Amino acid sequence: MPLSDTPAPMLSVQDLSVWFGDTHNRFQAVDTVSFTLAAGESLGLVGESGSGKSTILKAITHLATDISGHIHLDGTPLTGPRDKSFYSTVQMVFQDPYASLHPRHTVDRCLSEPLRLQGATDIDNRVRQVLEEVGLGAKFRFRYPHQLSGGQRQRVAIARALVQNARLLLLDEPTSALDVSVQAEILNLLSDLRKDRGLTFLFVSHDLAVISHMCDRILVMHQGKITEVLQDKQLQSGTAETPYTQGLIEASRGFTRKEMAGA
Repeated sequence: MPLSDTPAPMLSVQDLSVWFGDTHNRFQAVDTVSFTLAAGESLGLVGESGSGKSTILKAITHLATDISGHIHLDGTPLTGPRDKSFYSTVQMVFQDPYASLHPRHTVDRCLSEPLRLQGATDIDNRVRQVLEEVGLGAKFRFRYPHQLSGGQRQRVAIARALVQNARLLLLDEPTSALDVSVQAEILNLLSDLRKDRGLTFLFVSHDLAVISHMCDRILVMHQGKITEVLQDKQLQSGTAETPYTQGLIEASRGFTRKEMAGA
């Protein structure tokens, strides 16, 4: 097949580096990272805290601006502040479902306001539909964040991402602030939504069990670099080439054993 007939990846990141701080106290958080993400794929970024996982998401959304390298969405280069077309394709779900929702805005306002900014005309129907999709329903429409549980708030955050018909979700530790039983519910919801809507995920987590369950392919990060690329079956079987990745797997197993012993 000619190269011109090969579809561009949905997301392409090439030689991405990200810095924080001023000239005298500048820190490189991401160091020449490259990867591609195909439409419909779920790609995981895993590593310990400070490895640069969430910083990559910030660079994609232009929340981190001191960067070098190239980012392309559907073959189009992303430069400067992101516009409406970007946010109608890409949405981010943050770790803390309470902090990411305005405490004085109802669920209805949270979901309908982005649609008004887009100039949508079928706002009422879209809000109702997305609430049903995330398992809340119309009875939650006029509640405030403090009237919702952590899991319900995260469902609203997911609904806010979906109401604009985004195709790529950037998921930054979306279940780490939730109880274990609620984590499973949210992960199952995300899996169902990915299947039903044909979504693409870039999923950040330090939890190897979550990444293994949710992702087709895993990028292991350490000190701002990608040190290994794994398929989900490799992670599930504990197969790793680098000592760092093997250490992460062993640490995860040890934590699980301790948790089970204390139960």
